[in-house]
Amino acid sequence: MTNLREILAHNLKKKRQNCGLSQAKLAEMVNVSTHHITTIETARNYPTLDLVARLANALDIEIYELFINPLSPPEEMERLYQTIAKNIENLISEAIEKALSNKQKNNVD
Repeated sequence: MTNLREILAHNLKKKRQNCGLSQAKLAEMVNVSTHHITTIETARNYPTLDLVARLANALDIEIYELFINPLSPPEEMERLYQTIAKNIENLISEAIEKALSNKQKNNVD
């Protein structure tokens, strides 16, 4: 989780759930549609600053709490490790496929 939109989405959902609120109830409390809350929680939309303030107020938290990166350094390192491992795996698979494809072409010629 590296970009601000994803951090906000994660924190909003987590804080809402911790308060025992549904998306519909939170939407009602801040006077927006449930769809709008959904798009924020799925990182497809940013809320306005006014809405951020209303969300924080409804969740009884400080505004900055919605923007704190939730991953601790060890979790971030594990995520980074997994991403790098997957990228290396993909590169190796692609190289093997390319080598096999070239070998088959050479055998046909």
